[in-house]
Amino acid sequence: MKIGDVSFWYGDIGLPYRRRALDGDATADVAIIGAGYTGLWAAWYLKAANPALDVLVIEKDFAGFGASGRNGGWLTGGFAWNHRRYLEGSSEHQVRAMVEAMGGTVDEVIRVAETQGIDADIQRTDELMVATKPAQLARMRAEVAHRRHWGEEERVYEIGADEVARRVRIPGALGAMVVANVARIQPAKLVRGLAAAVERAGVRIVEGTTVTGYDKGLVTTDRGQVRAPVILRCTEGFTAGLPGRKREWLPLNSAQIATEPLPPEVWEKIGWQGHEILGDFANAYCYCQRTREGRITVGARGVPYRFGSNLDVDGAPDAETVRRLVAILHRHFPAARGARIDHAWCGVLGVPRDWCATVGLDPATGLGWAGGYVGVGVSTSNLAGRTLADLVLGRNTDLVHLPWVNRRVKEWEAEPFRWLGVTGMYALLNAADRREDRPGAGPSRLAGLGNWLTGRS
Repeated sequence: MKIGDVSFWYGDIGLPYRRRALDGDATADVAIIGAGYTGLWAAWYLKAANPALDVLVIEKDFAGFGASGRNGGWLTGGFAWNHRRYLEGSSEHQVRAMVEAMGGTVDEVIRVAETQGIDADIQRTDELMVATKPAQLARMRAEVAHRRHWGEEERVYEIGADEVARRVRIPGALGAMVVANVARIQPAKLVRGLAAAVERAGVRIVEGTTVTGYDKGLVTTDRGQVRAPVILRCTEGFTAGLPGRKREWLPLNSAQIATEPLPPEVWEKIGWQGHEILGDFANAYCYCQRTREGRITVGARGVPYRFGSNLDVDGAPDAETVRRLVAILHRHFPAARGARIDHAWCGVLGVPRDWCATVGLDPATGLGWAGGYVGVGVSTSNLAGRTLADLVLGRNTDLVHLPWVNRRVKEWEAEPFRWLGVTGMYALLNAADRREDRPGAGPSRLAGLGNWLTGRS
């Protein structure tokens, strides 16, 4: 089994060539820190709107090194939000507009991929979130009602156990939430193709260049200085590594495994012919996909947080995390018990203190940002890129009036309280799942306590 090496997705296609580093001091109209989905989408839409604009993207490692090249490959049109918090200073109409705008990201990402010839194993399908315990079924029904109330009546609905079994045979499945108009992707292929498309549009990307600080009009790196009237921070889970940003967004760790390609007789037992992106309603939930060549990938939190907002080393997870992921694989797909695990990897995602994604720009300083996607960034990053472009260009569009624009939240607590809070939350979520595994058990209050502890609910 290969451990780390960034991710299986790069093991699938090979690590990319390295672009040149910044060669001394430079200038630009817009400097973007981070060459993941957010930074690349922002660059793409800026150049599409104004081809004469000089845009420079600065990347510490290589384009797509972070979550953009390590995620679960879910293009869902979903995002990290809490309606009560988004309603603070916003109307219900604006929140519904946010939900609608996010729902349109699936078609928009696919449109750009098709027009730019990006082959990212994109397959339109459904999202299937399965409930296997009575407590999970209660959460599932509440989530269906919540999402339908906020404008997703046409694409979110509930199915029963028989219909779940016709789609995929998950032992003990009682029902599921279906989200229509989503897609499965190979994330590293998407980010690599997007980076190439951005370069063809005239954007400069420099790699192997570490940002050591930034302020109004100036980005300082280990390779020189960049002067630009607009600077966009698009560093998501790596934001804590920037000077002065240690407590702004917490880098939450998530990990995955990929099996070997499964033979036809195993797939006959599992089903899953619709290639749905698949998860469950456990408190410590999982996320899975069936890849183009017939592997199963399984993701979950594992060891969720490293003390001091420290990061992994090239995507290498610990042994206990791998064990937990294999246990999930065997529980949901017992026919795959004999399958070899070919790859295990991990990465970080950005979590604001209120667990809600944001995007913004300060016109006085020219400093902008986007992120805090809490694990649903494949689609959210596209809307963030479009919104950043409109903010930079001063466009008075519907996007710049959405409730996530220019939201500011308090920082995370200093250590050791940050570590204690997040570790305690996941300990409570796991304990809640164990309680809910008991016959006839209802939803455990421990989950609510855990979510309250870190402001998640």
